[in-house]
Amino acid sequence: MLFRRSRDPRPEDLTDALLEGDRPVATGTVRAALAHRDFRIVWSGTFASNVGTWMQNVLLGAYALALTGDPSFVGLLVFAQLGPLLFLGPVGGMLADSLDRRRLLLWMQGVQMVLSAGLALLATSPAPARTALFTTVLAIGVANALAAPALGAIIPTLVPREDLPGAVSLQSAQMNLSRVIGPAIGAPLYATLGVAWVFGLNALTYVFALAALLATPSPGRGPTPGGSGWAHLLSGFRYAASDPLIRRILLVLATFSFFSLAFVGLMPVVARDVYGIGPRSVAYGLLYAGFGLGAAAGAVSVGTRFADRAKAPLARASLAAFAVLLSAFTLAGTAPAAYPLAAALGFAYFVVITSLATVLQEHLDDQVRGRVMALWIMGFGGTVPLGVLLAGFVVRHTGVTAVLLAGAVVALVLAWWADLSALGAPGPLPRGRHTPRRPGRHGPSGARARRG
Repeated sequence: MLFRRSRDPRPEDLTDALLEGDRPVATGTVRAALAHRDFRIVWSGTFASNVGTWMQNVLLGAYALALTGDPSFVGLLVFAQLGPLLFLGPVGGMLADSLDRRRLLLWMQGVQMVLSAGLALLATSPAPARTALFTTVLAIGVANALAAPALGAIIPTLVPREDLPGAVSLQSAQMNLSRVIGPAIGAPLYATLGVAWVFGLNALTYVFALAALLATPSPGRGPTPGGSGWAHLLSGFRYAASDPLIRRILLVLATFSFFSLAFVGLMPVVARDVYGIGPRSVAYGLLYAGFGLGAAAGAVSVGTRFADRAKAPLARASLAAFAVLLSAFTLAGTAPAAYPLAAALGFAYFVVITSLATVLQEHLDDQVRGRVMALWIMGFGGTVPLGVLLAGFVVRHTGVTAVLLAGAVVALVLAWWADLSALGAPGPLPRGRHTPRRPGRHGPSGARARRG
């Protein structure tokens, strides 16, 4: 594994995590996860980097639409950005379970930093070549696909098992808070200084992720899976297919991502055609930020408000809520209604995702975690661009309303089918408590190590 398992927090660490005095910290919550030093460092560094990434991701579609006016080219760039997660996910998972994960992440973060700087240079041209834009975005997507499984696999190594729900919740919240902060920074920069500044600032934010990785320990290679060649590459598929719970989670995720999440990639088109909001405007940035804020709140709620609830039934209820909210978001038609509906839609969306991720992470064995998380990333990130690519062409013939309503129907069907409790999904974890310890009570190192 990449990082050693975190021990009980030292007194000074717990002082940072708590606002006052000695208070018990419930296991499985976001507060308990933040009490672990290595998790805090990696979470904070990747958070700062993801702010830049989502600043670029969100505005890349708006830039492509403003540059060409063609929804199909928007879909093509989204596919280049996220499509490699689908096709290279197994390779990334194999690397995560075979190589030094820290070194792999350092290299891939560095490559993405250089490529994002190149994208900024391309954007300084008033009419950059479409082929050059597509190729650069595709290269960034490839580097991200090779690194993503290793990043997804380290979460359980940073906290003990009883605090895993809080860590997963925070990791999901991080991505969505970055969706809020990224557009909030990027939209004014895009409107005033141009898109090249947005892409250039994103390149600089990779420094935070690199610094966080360098500040945490690395014990070397991950657990090397058996087999070689194709057998080695496809072992994650075989493992997932043999486990009914993992198989159902991944199928629900992939179907939901392909059919129901096309609106995420086509948000500039939705804003323009449904609500009359221009993609190159502060209003558009606020719309996407509202969606991201709702998603972040949904992710955090899994490790706070819903921390003591079983996650499998929570995922089903949230799928049904998502279906209703997506229908309302599609049919509302007035700009004032768009903002609260987008926030509520984001909330339901990431309660679904975070609940499914928590069930999966609690169920996985460390020996296969990298390869199975690669399949999760393929289902979560890789199928979305395929759905967006298809939806981009469908929108040209039927309109965006039909695409979004079809996604709502699929989400409603999945709410019925996603019965994970019947397949052995765990109930809520016992609500134990960590109690902060005062300095000197257990020597200079604090309490002894705790195993997850």
